[in-house]
Amino acid sequence: LKMQKYLLYNAVEPEELPTLRELSTVEICKVWSGMSRHIYKQLLQKRAVEIGVGTFAVVPAHANVEGGKVLPIERPVFILNKPLKMFYNLESDETKIPDDTPVVQPDFEEIAASTHFRHEILEQCVQETLLCFAGALRDNKEVEFSFR
Repeated sequence: LKMQKYLLYNAVEPEELPTLRELSTVEICKVWSGMSRHIYKQLLQKRAVEIGVGTFAVVPAHANVEGGKVLPIERPVFILNKPLKMFYNLESDETKIPDDTPVVQPDFEEIAASTHFRHEILEQCVQETLLCFAGALRDNKEVEFSFR
């Protein structure tokens, strides 16, 4: 997934989203639900998943527990790509993915097999949704993506 395509100077036009226009909301949710399961499985295997606009990863953190103790924990994060952050003038904490974490691309073939969509449709749907996401960033709109 090429990150440059999400650096938008102009608004996203409906003709740039042919797949999203063809699919129903339920189908789009099924695609992202398959994507979400795939990302979750990768995170469990200590891999980070890069999706064009950013990367899902598990990073070390600390939890304060009873008696002033500090427990080392791991927490899932989504880290927006630096060029995207700079381009859209966004602020966020500097989160670093541990060096020993391999970064992978989503396996659209595998996700397609579990969702019963052709992998081309799946990939297009994901890319067009991310384009909408970038469009919302560009127009300073609030965006909410929820992953289980």
